[in-house]
Amino acid sequence: MQEAIRKLDISIISDVHLATMASKAKHLLKYLKSIQPKILVLNGDIIDSWRFSRNYFPKAHLKVIRQLVKMIEKGVRVVYITGNHDDVFRKFNNTQLGNFSIVNQLELTVGDQKTWIFHGDVFDNIIHHSPWLAKFGAAAYGFLTGFNKGLNFILRIFGGKDMILYKSMKDRISKEKKVLTNFELAIANAALSKDIDLVICGHTHIPVDKTITTEKGIVRYINCGDWVEHFSAAECIDGYWSLNYFKSELEEEELESPEDELYIPDKNQMYRSILEELKIASFF
Repeated sequence: MQEAIRKLDISIISDVHLATMASKAKHLLKYLKSIQPKILVLNGDIIDSWRFSRNYFPKAHLKVIRQLVKMIEKGVRVVYITGNHDDVFRKFNNTQLGNFSIVNQLELTVGDQKTWIFHGDVFDNIIHHSPWLAKFGAAAYGFLTGFNKGLNFILRIFGGKDMILYKSMKDRISKEKKVLTNFELAIANAALSKDIDLVICGHTHIPVDKTITTEKGIVRYINCGDWVEHFSAAECIDGYWSLNYFKSELEEEELESPEDELYIPDKNQMYRSILEELKIASFF
């Protein structure tokens, strides 16, 4: 029996990292098909241009793009906020194609709350002061993802369950979510200087919903997480914001299926084809 589609005012997802083995595109596709939002915000690092040179783009990843186009055709306002891994799109800032737009940040008034949405990399000191270290980390992350995929294949043979190594490692070395990080403090102070009530970002891959108090005042901070480890989204219904952790039970044959053959365009061809699809959708 097909589950009822949930109607939302706004859904915000980030850090999908399409074009990498870490991306859980099939889970995301199920989530997108399960919701009917008025506004869908893609909050950065949706297509990973840092890793795109590896020519890895399975059909499941392409289906996510096509689902987004279908949502645009059906009247959903889709806003693409650029992140550091898809910063190639920043040259298209303020581009509008029908219901689809590309921006670097977004401000909305929801109810009586001023809400500020952006990816968050601008507040990451490593990105700005040691970009080589950030890219090295991304490469190491990619290597670990490949190893993890092979490990899960072996686990399935012996009847075991999949595990995410990098999630386990991050959970062990990450600070307790209740502890305020420098990243969160910088964002909170920036938001308060703009008289913002709620700030929503991504980038860290760690879903969080907390109230931050600084010398400047009080602001609510939501990190919508990612679709690599947590399958989380920030959702708004009738003015009420919450974090939703999507539970998607995929059968083994769905996780590894013949449809997973690669779709391998070059980088420029991929971006052109995406824009062409979006232009077509803008006429509906």
